[in-house]
This record gives sequence, C-alpha cells and structure tokens, in this order.
Amino acid sequence: MSAEQINHPTNSSAALQVSGPQRPWDRPLAITIAVLFVISSTFPAVAGLSKNTAAFPKWWGMLDVGLAFVLAILAFVIMALSEGKVNKQAVDATYRVYRILTHGILVMLVVFSLTGDRIIWINCLTGFAWRAWLLAYCLPVWFTAFGSSTPS
Repeated sequence: MSAEQINHPTNSSAALQVSGPQRPWDRPLAITIAVLFVISSTFPAVAGLSKNTAAFPKWWGMLDVGLAFVLAILAFVIMALSEGKVNKQAVDATYRVYRILTHGILVMLVVFSLTGDRIIWINCLTGFAWRAWLLAYCLPVWFTAFGSSTPS
C-alpha cells in the first residue's frame, strides 16, 4: 500500500461490498452488536459517576456482567463468521475510525485532568478498557458484516 493510498483512502460514501455469498443475518448481527456495545458501555459510565456503587441494586452488577458476556460472545461469533472476508473498504473504514479514536485518548486525558476528582476511575476504567480493546479488535469484521447486505 503506497503512502498516497494511506493518506487518501477510498471514497467513504462507497458501499461496503463483500466478496462471496452474502448472508442475510450479517447486517442484523452487526447492528445488534453495535446496540449492545452502546448499552453495555453505559454501565461503566454510570459506575464512574456514582460515589456509592454499593447502593446499586444487586441486579445492576449481574446485568452489567451478563450484557458484557453476551457482547463478547457475539463479537467473537461475528469475527469467526467473517474470517477471511474482510475487504479493502472495511479496512479503509476501520483505518478512518482508528484515526478518530486515537483522538479519544487525548480527550480522555483532558477529561481526566479537568474532572479527575469527580469521576471514580476505579469503578469504570476496567470496563472502558476492555470494551475499547474489543472495539479495536473486531472493527474490521464488524464493518465487513455491516456492509455485507448492501445491494450490488
């Protein structure tokens, strides 16, 4: 891949196309994972903003762990089902998202500096860290699955 290709990725409005047979459940699975990722990420956010997590009901922790487990399982399922099918459009889209997400590190440093005493980091950092890893790890196959049912 040349420097020009890296600096000028393909047209982002182009539909992602997957070679090979398209499965009708790829896109709904990708959407389900995205929704579950957002819902699951609210748990560490709320825990980080709470001064007393012991006051949470018992089901809160069980729901958090249960959703996180289902999210991880679905992420690995989509990676297994899409193995070897990641195309150039998905790689390009992933690269663009990675470039945006790296700015999130700077944003988090600013948030930590400005609100470090108001956020209980011990309650949320582990949850955010493994979710960020999972996002970075399965994003190319997620883009592949999400774009797989677009019309040719």
